[in-house]
Amino acid sequence: MTAAALPASRIAPQRAIVPPAELSDARKIFVFATMGVGFFIALLDIQIVSASLADIGGGLSASPDEVAWVQTSYLIAEIIVIPLSGFLSRVMSTRWLFCASAVGFTIASLMCGWAWDIKSMIVFRALQGFLGGSMIPTVYTTAFAFFPGKKIIAAAATLGALSSLAPTLGPTVGGWITDNYSWHWLFFVNLVPGVFVAIVVPLMVRIDEPNPSLLKGADYFGMALMAMFLGCLEYALEEGPRWNWFEDDTVRTTALISAASGIGFVWRSLAAAQPVVDLTALKSRNFALGCFFSFVTGIGIFATIYLTPLFLSRVRGFSALEIGEAVFTTGVFQVMAIPVYTLAARHIDLRWLLMFGLAMMGLSMLSFTPITHEWGWRELLLPQTFRGFAQQFAVAPTVTLTLGGLRPEKLKLASGLFNLMRNLGGAIGIAACGTVLNDRANLHFLRLAEHLTAGNAAMQNLVAGVGARDATLFGGDAAHGRTAALKQLWSLTWREAQTMTYADAFLLISICFALATACVPLMRKIAAPKAPSSDGH
Repeated sequence: MTAAALPASRIAPQRAIVPPAELSDARKIFVFATMGVGFFIALLDIQIVSASLADIGGGLSASPDEVAWVQTSYLIAEIIVIPLSGFLSRVMSTRWLFCASAVGFTIASLMCGWAWDIKSMIVFRALQGFLGGSMIPTVYTTAFAFFPGKKIIAAAATLGALSSLAPTLGPTVGGWITDNYSWHWLFFVNLVPGVFVAIVVPLMVRIDEPNPSLLKGADYFGMALMAMFLGCLEYALEEGPRWNWFEDDTVRTTALISAASGIGFVWRSLAAAQPVVDLTALKSRNFALGCFFSFVTGIGIFATIYLTPLFLSRVRGFSALEIGEAVFTTGVFQVMAIPVYTLAARHIDLRWLLMFGLAMMGLSMLSFTPITHEWGWRELLLPQTFRGFAQQFAVAPTVTLTLGGLRPEKLKLASGLFNLMRNLGGAIGIAACGTVLNDRANLHFLRLAEHLTAGNAAMQNLVAGVGARDATLFGGDAAHGRTAALKQLWSLTWREAQTMTYADAFLLISICFALATACVPLMRKIAAPKAPSSDGH
């Protein structure tokens, strides 16, 4: 169709804007896939360093507390920019926001690989998170613009798979790269896909217009409040478990700043003429419930990715590569679930598929609770298979049910809030699990120690056997042998106490999914989304 054949209201003078409905299916799929690459690498980089922090710390001569900021700085920056992306895409257009994000993310990745000390690494990781974070919600709005009606089912299934697959594969990919090359390649691996996205997107994505005039009436005070709220909240959640929460002055201060600025941000968002985040979208029951489900699935995805590698490292002593191989099955079975979900979604109400997915996620968390210190990849295979398959049914229908019922003009601002809830769920879930591991380990240790008395025959035999062996090695020194035996007894008891805390954490996550599953019937069935016009996008 030529420009002359279009209604005058659809023509943007001197702009090459192509309405989504006018694009060929092949072009839509190619553009969506290209943006999906940027979406995937931005999410992958959240966890790609998690199994390799010790290697990065060694290479940059950083302490464990310092190297933890390699991940924390990325998360803080990303969680701030995600809700800003809706406003930025309206100002810059989807085309130029995504292009600028891809260029900045690629340059920041290069600088991370070239970092000369831990301070430079933290700065570049923060830039990487901030510049890459805006690619995440932008893909959702593009998907709804490109694929109206039942076509959105396959697109939502793809986004759901990528959003949970990327952080799941992060430790696997990171561990393999570090073991076979060096930690520098954790960042250099982004260069080729980053350049590809940065070239293709500005050439092929022309679906909306930039509107720089929005900068004049923008709520900059609200943006500052939001940045303080989310940044301080993320810091408190990340550092709280390590520093015993409010006993640490910095954690206490950031928590208070977050609470005060959070209240101010909500007030400002409701009062401002052009709020940075559209909280009025929460008036929609489906959107409010969808944000809750996104929050809970964030807990399940990120907390499990946190717990499983930590267990394999602390209890089993696995290397980064061994950890990656052990958790790889989750991603494999999630990919296998995509065609099953796509077929089911064409014939079954998405609400029932969502209920099935959330319930299965809860049961998969429950299947982790019999965990023992002997668990390796074989024992983890079934629970992770269960979880990988369930994730697809928990995430994909949430996307469609939550965002599919919103008007196009609300979609950009609301998608940022929706994605923010998943990341917040992950942050809060990891913080809660970290606290459980710290507090419950001591409790379980004391309870186990209560049974290690003189009347415990198994304990006495262990101490006697180890003591006699070590005494022989040290020339018959019985005192030395008994000390060595008691040290080994303490180590075994602590190992069992730690293992029991992982079971507690998985049980807590399963309870969250049980609550979410019970709320699914409250969602309304939505009509098939219609293709938005170019001026409404």
